[in-house]
Amino acid sequence: MGSIEAADLRPIELTGLRRYPVKSCRGEDLASCAVEPWGLAGDRRWMVVDPSGDVVTAREANRLVLVDPQLTDRGLRLTAPGIADLVIDRPDSGPLLDVEIWDDRLVARLADEIAADWFSTAIGRPLRLVYLDDPRRRPVDPDYAGPEDVVSFADAYPLLLAGEESLAQLNEWIADGPRAADGPLPMTRFRPNLVVRGGPAFAEDDWRRVKIGEVTFRVVKPCDRCVLTTIDPDSAVRTKEPLVTLARHRKRGSKILFGMNLIPEAAFGTVAVGDPVDVLDVS
Repeated sequence: MGSIEAADLRPIELTGLRRYPVKSCRGEDLASCAVEPWGLAGDRRWMVVDPSGDVVTAREANRLVLVDPQLTDRGLRLTAPGIADLVIDRPDSGPLLDVEIWDDRLVARLADEIAADWFSTAIGRPLRLVYLDDPRRRPVDPDYAGPEDVVSFADAYPLLLAGEESLAQLNEWIADGPRAADGPLPMTRFRPNLVVRGGPAFAEDDWRRVKIGEVTFRVVKPCDRCVLTTIDPDSAVRTKEPLVTLARHRKRGSKILFGMNLIPEAAFGTVAVGDPVDVLDVS
């Protein structure tokens, strides 16, 4: 790793901040947010599971992207097409359910049965809703993290960062390709927590430590992308892009890459839209 002189950098700033209260559902745009060891405060603390406790995401239940959860002081307000809104409280006590998310097994609090009925009706299959009351239960992959690093119900890492210039380059590639009608794509296809502007396209690939607002982050690995990026977040309709174009330009081995996974070094600070992004180390 090496350090970078400030004079060598164009100014980079945080232009977008977004959390996802329920995994695979719509996100909330924020002006500022506290960063906790497991991610943005309130990010992916809730998750939809099948009756056996296995995670259910928009990869197989595409309509989850149409569910709009808003955090309240006591829990969630849930909105979705064709069904009445629902307000639920956090299950801070009550039954624990064994859940599985990818290769991780842990326990989470089971939300009220009314939430299960609401999601089952909205999505059209039997579902349950769980809440991760203690996010310290789920460690990050030790190949890329220390023993103290933890994550909520995000796929694998506490935060995801993406660059506006990288998306612009991707949309140029799509426009020049055989599926130009699928583009341009919005940043919401990639579900980042942090969006930055000011560097060259894919400059974030080389970052290893950054400071944003009050928080320093380790940039631990690129994010490998899946079919979730092909689902239009406004309609739940699937397309071929961006995976077709990313596979041509951003495939490394068997992985298709866009965005970078971050782990906070100093938790409980705050980040805000407009904060400068200081790149501390690069590869």
